[in-house]
Amino acid sequence: MDIASFFIYCMIATFTPGPTNIVILSTVHNFGAKKAMKYTYGATIGFGLLLFISAMLNTVLITFIPKIIIVMQIIGSIYMLYLSYLIYNMNASNPAANETATFLSGFLMQFLNPKVVLFTLTVIPTFIMPNYSSSTAMTISIIAITIIGFLAFITWVLCGAIFKALLQKHNKTVNVLMALSLVFAAIMIWM
Repeated sequence: MDIASFFIYCMIATFTPGPTNIVILSTVHNFGAKKAMKYTYGATIGFGLLLFISAMLNTVLITFIPKIIIVMQIIGSIYMLYLSYLIYNMNASNPAANETATFLSGFLMQFLNPKVVLFTLTVIPTFIMPNYSSSTAMTISIIAITIIGFLAFITWVLCGAIFKALLQKHNKTVNVLMALSLVFAAIMIWM
């Protein structure tokens, strides 16, 4: 296995902006890093579970990929549009809005995030399965990829915390840009 290609693929797929990273940044912006960490923990566990499911059921899923991808595109697009609406209307002073970035919502987002689903469906069969067949190697790979994902999420939390004052100064503009980013991600699923 080409380790460099594997790590580059993992880094690009996890560190680049996507629905989860945008929600993390928006949560830090509106509610702080502590609240974003709850969402991040849920997202990390969901990400790791998706990697595990991909590794265990990959051959079965390949048979159904066209159907799975279409369903995930529909559900994922609708969910991202819903999240963009919430972010656009987000008000940090509204206590009800503070309940949207929970461990559970971070966990569930991974299963509705087409970027994550497609990544988990491709990283295991492309880089791991052709080179390793033992359950130990598969487990180590899943843990390593999950840690990379967690580091990506933490990076977005830290960036949000570092730039929080700047982001809060331009609150409505930031929320509009975040919402538009999610709308763009939802549209790009169909391109």
